[in-house]
Amino acid sequence: MTARTTGSRDQWSYAEYARLPDDGNRYEVIDGEVLVTPAPSTGHQHVVGRLYRQLIDYAERHDLGYVLFDVDVLFVTGQFLRPDLVFIPKIGRDGLTDRGVEVPPGLIVEVLSPSSRSIALVRKPARYGDFGVSLYWVVDPAESVVHAWDFRESPTPVRHEHTIEWQPVSTVPPLVIGLEGVFRPL
Repeated sequence: MTARTTGSRDQWSYAEYARLPDDGNRYEVIDGEVLVTPAPSTGHQHVVGRLYRQLIDYAERHDLGYVLFDVDVLFVTGQFLRPDLVFIPKIGRDGLTDRGVEVPPGLIVEVLSPSSRSIALVRKPARYGDFGVSLYWVVDPAESVVHAWDFRESPTPVRHEHTIEWQPVSTVPPLVIGLEGVFRPL
């Protein structure tokens, strides 16, 4: 199954977004267009879980901030996204609300599903860069790679095949994630 759109309009309020159905699909609004993707597969969730465990352990061990999964990221009116994982530095704590994340995350992670490929690799990078996100990773289980954007350096992603490093602050050693373990089958 692939992602589908349910129409477009110029502006969505948060109240309108919050009224979208809670039917197991993932709803996002980009540039006034509603994107609908089916619930993630077990393999997808397994990859998300492996990454979450490594990111949260590292962030907590070094008291860096907050790692959240499957939460709304609310940049501006009409732009409501729901990535797989987000990291919010401690300084952004006030941007964590009951509605979701209302500050630019330091890292956004999306794990690709067949239905989300073009959205995650084409549409979202430009929006995330525009909204002040520092790092964006697209984890591709089908190819066992991570496409990583560092918007502070370049609008072009770097392809990681064996490891990826994450160092949100220079005063702590980087987290080195071995991708073989991330992509290990269930």
